Amino acid sequence: MNQLCQCSPGKLTGTVNIPPSKSAAHRAMLCAALAEGRSVLSPIELSNDMKATLNAVTALGAKVNLTGDTLTIDGIGGTITNNAADNPPLDVNCIESGSTLRFIIPVACAAGINGRFLGEGTLVSRPIGLYADLLPQAGVQCETSGGLPFTCRGRLRAGEYDMPGDISSQFITGMLLALPLCEGDSRITLTTPLQSAAYVDMTVCCMKDFGVTVERTPDGWFIPGHQRYTARDYTVEGDWSHAGFFLAAGALGSELTLRGLRMDSVQGDRAAVELFRNFGADISVAHNGDLTVRPGQLRGQHIDAGQIPDLVPCLAVCAALCEGVTVIDHAERLRIKESDRLTSTAAMIRSLGGTVQERPDALIITGVRQFTGGTVDGFRDHRIVMSAAIGALNASDSVTVTTPDSVNKSFPSFFDVYNQLGGNAHVIHLG
Repeated sequence: MNQLCQCSPGKLTGTVNIPPSKSAAHRAMLCAALAEGRSVLSPIELSNDMKATLNAVTALGAKVNLTGDTLTIDGIGGTITNNAADNPPLDVNCIESGSTLRFIIPVACAAGINGRFLGEGTLVSRPIGLYADLLPQAGVQCETSGGLPFTCRGRLRAGEYDMPGDISSQFITGMLLALPLCEGDSRITLTTPLQSAAYVDMTVCCMKDFGVTVERTPDGWFIPGHQRYTARDYTVEGDWSHAGFFLAAGALGSELTLRGLRMDSVQGDRAAVELFRNFGADISVAHNGDLTVRPGQLRGQHIDAGQIPDLVPCLAVCAALCEGVTVIDHAERLRIKESDRLTSTAAMIRSLGGTVQERPDALIITGVRQFTGGTVDGFRDHRIVMSAAIGALNASDSVTVTTPDSVNKSFPSFFDVYNQLGGNAHVIHLG
């Protein structure tokens, strides 16, 4: 069903409970599925990406039950469901979740599960070739025409793995989750510098929480084999990527308080606090951990996006209303997200009435006093849609955003929260 969302100028005020981190939840769900016994994870918001990982852990053989925002997982432990070579592969629909796809492939191989991995939308053509090159060297037969479906047969072996760090950290996370289950010790050696390193740190921390350890080496990781995940109760922390939208709204509008975030989080997007402070926002943290953001005298800055790619769209909206010029560089990996996110972010800023130049790996944004409003192509990209809605608050006229339902990928309640805080967003169903 085609939809449009009309967003009116205004301000967001009050207190917002930041949704649980889907990055943390992906990892915890897989660790729990691999453990023997029952784990209880909460809170969980059932976005499309979470549905994808639920599909994946169910295919592994785990039993899941979601009641409200509490997820119970009875893990598979050492139980293997279809490791015989002549068994048909299990279908795993990863929907549009790149994390689910890249995490589950080596995990299924380590468990000896024959799998056929499917997807929808742009995930079908997003990069997966690294596994097609890497896994056959480790005893796994792979079939692909270059994207999805991607079929694997055979059990992953321990060994030495050379992996690039500048394609996607999700591949490294997948191997880190899987290799401890192998019979022998393994080593991952980085052949290029690691980008989005904090996401790998999240993986290592989550694995440790579930009883599995790896050792950082100067050029990668040493992964002891013969390990088993341990079931546990797990609290999913707030999502710093989602917090970025409300930090932008507060910096550009009026006072907002963000609740549910951990200031000691290893999430790379926790850098949003300092980035918005550098723009000139007034940000304070209370003793109870609540974070309050207020507008200030905003000015442009230089931003290295190498470690915080998911923040770029909301940072760009703020930059477009700052005095002076903002340069966002080292952003070439944004071209292989749900959209070509450098192009779609630049198009969003222009459609709102801002000024931006697009480079192969950068955006150069010159601030304007106010957006004009207009129609923004959401590109079926959840982060573009949410960022455009934040930009609409600071326009002289209403903003129409296409594909608003794409927020279901990560933050289904976004427009409800937006309106509860004083926004005026109205979704129109076109039939």
